[in-house]
Amino acid sequence: MTGEHQMLALLLFSAFVAVTLGITTWVSRNRRGSAEEFYAGGRLFSPMENGFAIAGDYMSAASFLGVTGLIALFGYDGLLYVVGFLVAWLVVLFLVAELVRNCGRFTLADVVAARMRERPVRIAAGTSSVTVSVLYLVAQMVGAGSLVALLLGGTSDAARAWTVIGVGALMVIYVSLGGMRATTWIQIVKAVLLLGGTIALTVLVLLRFHGDVDRLLLTAAERSGYGEAFLAPGLKYGGDWTARFDFISLGLALVLGTAGLPHILSRFYTVPTARAARRSVVWAVGLIGGFYLMTIVLGFGAAAILGPEAVRGSNASGNTAVPLLALDLGGGAGSTGGTVLFAIVAAVAFATILAVVAGITLASSASVAHDLYASLRRRGGKPRSEVAVARVAAVGVGVVAIALGLLARDLNVAFLVGLAFAVAASANLPVLLYSLFWRGFTTRGAVWAVYGGLVPAVVLVVLSPVVSGSPDSLFPGTDLQYFPLQNPGLVSIPLGFLAGWLGTVTSTEVPDEAKHAETEVRSLTGAGAA
Repeated sequence: MTGEHQMLALLLFSAFVAVTLGITTWVSRNRRGSAEEFYAGGRLFSPMENGFAIAGDYMSAASFLGVTGLIALFGYDGLLYVVGFLVAWLVVLFLVAELVRNCGRFTLADVVAARMRERPVRIAAGTSSVTVSVLYLVAQMVGAGSLVALLLGGTSDAARAWTVIGVGALMVIYVSLGGMRATTWIQIVKAVLLLGGTIALTVLVLLRFHGDVDRLLLTAAERSGYGEAFLAPGLKYGGDWTARFDFISLGLALVLGTAGLPHILSRFYTVPTARAARRSVVWAVGLIGGFYLMTIVLGFGAAAILGPEAVRGSNASGNTAVPLLALDLGGGAGSTGGTVLFAIVAAVAFATILAVVAGITLASSASVAHDLYASLRRRGGKPRSEVAVARVAAVGVGVVAIALGLLARDLNVAFLVGLAFAVAASANLPVLLYSLFWRGFTTRGAVWAVYGGLVPAVVLVVLSPVVSGSPDSLFPGTDLQYFPLQNPGLVSIPLGFLAGWLGTVTSTEVPDEAKHAETEVRSLTGAGAA
């Protein structure tokens, strides 16, 4: 990229960072101190504001960069991510949003601990939430590295490394100083910018083909090198039975995983009532649905205008398809229009990454402070403020995410998010649904459900082609590949539900009928909700 590209994009990056740091500073001077303020923003956001913030939290680098790249490279099979990400919100809307808002205070563990022995349940749920959050953070870090590598000409690994470190530092600042209130406003600003940029690019792609979507798809198929197979299932997930099972596994993870993501669940606590939580999801579904429809156009637009080879040549996983498409739509390399559009899209993508990592870091630091620290600290010792612990935890989570982000920098960001969804669906969703809907559920069942999904999911990822045994692995020179699927969801999700059932039926604990009745009334009516 030319110096002009670099300068303009860096100026736009700097402007966004300055605005968001300004928001964080302003918020940090107001209403700081209480746990409710830090974790839930004082529960003062309207459904529309929270809906935009949820959309900003959910429309991540995986969506804007990764999904578009996968569609550009694999055509129809890339659409699985779009369908999975969107359908998942129906599970959230009908099964989770309102009940979670009524039953909990700040974290997933609050919902489960309402009718169980608190200590073992909080330790298990807190551990799972931090694991999912770190996996999700890694994807955002990889997206940031890919974006800046493109901006700087892809010549400097040091630049990518410093970018990942810089993103980690910023997210720690946002969370430590501003808490949920600053994070929410950053996500709202980012959602507006991202939707505006996506609409502009979609219109430009359609204008290039005079509004003829048929022509767009046929051109994409012609340039792909696969012909009509580019527009049919099977290019990525239809080669053999292993690929087909991977398809099913990924679909399960995407559809069921959203309801177990800690940073999504925590957003339901920022509104004053359960009705507001439900309306927030309606807003979010509308915004997210429109966004994903546009990513389909952008993905096939990148294939038709740039060609998959050009996309793959810039980044093997396709993470830079959208910025390259913007450059071409604006007039090509060296043109003023191309420079401006590329810089805007790069800045919006970078804003996307910063906003999402702030939300995830806040959720994981809340789990560490509210669940793990509160359960593990020594009795009788001098307790530290939960908020102080959460701020320290944000630093620790940031360091881990930076290290893993540097390690996984060549993997597709949408694929990495798929792994986070699989772990969330395996460990968090079973315990959440059993707690809300099974009268006889016990503490042992809750702990077994979490670990029975979490441990197999993580172990299967370690033993999969993602980590070793193939040229695209994290460690291509090592071969620990004993599990053939890239996504563990097909095996680990049923194991999570099975472990929860088995732990309950083998437990000698008598379920507390009174607590279940109280939880049921509270979840359905909101009586006594925080």
